[in-house]
Amino acid sequence: MSYVIIFILLWPFKILMKPFHQGKGRNLVIQTAKIGDFVNITPLLKHLKKSDVLISKTVLPLAGRDTTIESIFLIEEYKKSLLGKIRLAFKLLNRYDNVYLLQPNSINAFYAAFCNAEYKAFLIAYTRKWYHGIFYRTADVVRLHQKTDFTLESYLKLADSSLSAESYSKHATFPLWKPEKTLQELNENNKIKIGISISAGNKAKTIPTAVWIKILNVLDGLPCQFYVFGPENEQKYYAQLVEKLSNSENIVSLIGKLELQEVPYAISQMDMYIASDSGNIYIADAVNIPVICLAGPCDLTEQHPTYAPLILMPEDKKLIPESFIFSAPYQFRHSAEELFSLSDTQLDKIRSFVMNKVFQGQRHV
Repeated sequence: MSYVIIFILLWPFKILMKPFHQGKGRNLVIQTAKIGDFVNITPLLKHLKKSDVLISKTVLPLAGRDTTIESIFLIEEYKKSLLGKIRLAFKLLNRYDNVYLLQPNSINAFYAAFCNAEYKAFLIAYTRKWYHGIFYRTADVVRLHQKTDFTLESYLKLADSSLSAESYSKHATFPLWKPEKTLQELNENNKIKIGISISAGNKAKTIPTAVWIKILNVLDGLPCQFYVFGPENEQKYYAQLVEKLSNSENIVSLIGKLELQEVPYAISQMDMYIASDSGNIYIADAVNIPVICLAGPCDLTEQHPTYAPLILMPEDKKLIPESFIFSAPYQFRHSAEELFSLSDTQLDKIRSFVMNKVFQGQRHV
């Protein structure tokens, strides 16, 4: 509600400055969520060719290596103080001809509405507040996004209603950025390279250790090498896994060894990636690596991998999805052991998927 008050107070300045707006064809894309959400806006960035972005600092290492992006504004640098919020508002005010609001929370909607752009296209989601109406009145196009809609397509249709999810491919960096030095552990070998994320940014989406052991056991006998991706603070999850495994010789830890900008290239060296609905799943998907995604509490109708995925939903009908793109809680009614449980049939699917994708169609004979 505070952003509505700021908007009303600044409205006279917005009107006074409007005659000084000079059209230069610039685009502004607003999406301040995290890694997976950033990857899913990249088809729109490709369509627009060149854009400025208002994003989270978390994804700066990716955005900074994306040639579809020109100027970058980080929401964290402005939202901590009233003066900072106003300063950014006036930076954006007359700068753009086209504004695309992809994550319609209060602060983002305020900035999008304050711009004196000739064309403003706003996504409106199921989490909207009644007082957001004042922001949406400034838009030229308002697209309703529901839980049954595919976010990637909803984003694209803000720019052109004829576009579909198949119109453009995703990317993590464009072009794929390769670091000067790569990890020795990633050198080619004759094994099936499978990347895994044993935790997630939202810890409620973390696959339990016991489930990982089942997955590793069902792939036992195949020539697999597992690479564990993650930041340094996920070391404890790796320790728990190794402690409970009878044999961990085919597991390589990359935890804490990669900066975010190095992750897409490292994942591109894998043959497969396994994780819950998290950032690295979408990075793998963007670099055309087949993925196995355990949905857990997430409804993957709204956002999901698109390149050769195996998506495993809970089989128990009482475990209905509780996590959505614009409404993602950090606690769920059921335990992670229930949400990520795998039946024998699902485990067989994992083994078959690995064998089919790698031995019959990928890099190994």
